[in-house]
Amino acid sequence: MQIKSAEFVMSNSEVAKCPKDRMPEYAFIGRSNVGKSSLINMLMLRKSLAKTSGRPGKTQLINHFLINKNWYLVDLPGYGYARVSKSSKKVFQKFITNYFEKREQMVLAFVLVDCRHEPQPIDLEFMEWMGETGIPFNIIFTKADKLKPGALERNIKAYSEKMLETWEEMPPYFITSASDSTGRDEVLNYIDGLNKNLTGL
Repeated sequence: MQIKSAEFVMSNSEVAKCPKDRMPEYAFIGRSNVGKSSLINMLMLRKSLAKTSGRPGKTQLINHFLINKNWYLVDLPGYGYARVSKSSKKVFQKFITNYFEKREQMVLAFVLVDCRHEPQPIDLEFMEWMGETGIPFNIIFTKADKLKPGALERNIKAYSEKMLETWEEMPPYFITSASDSTGRDEVLNYIDGLNKNLTGL
């Protein structure tokens, strides 16, 4: 897939105010500081489409970006904020769950996981909720450039083994790096394939 256009459309905290058209949506979500904004900018070949910050929890709204005039990339708030109040966190979590449970246009969620760390309970719990709720998702492992190939392979294997303790099979996953564009073609071509299946083209 070639990215011919990528434009910000809106930010809000209410699912009812999301775009009214029926274009397919692909949601990106992950734990704070997982590198979500950097990944989105890399996928779209834009330096600052999604706002990056050294402060976790910067994304606090549902952000819609219209890509190639025919699908939406949805940048969702992270879960597990380091520096927001418990009351704010509850509000964020509520509209995240509302989005996934009510947004019919949402085709697939990409759950971002930092490949440098061992499986984190907060990630596993979130994906468990996704599975129980019937929300389709793939995993995107981020920051692959930070590890040597052997360590990366070991960490992915450890993640797979941990998930297979409770899942019948590992969800589809992608290995990416915002620094060197690893995984860019794979993610975009996957989305392109889903879009073509939806439209029958």
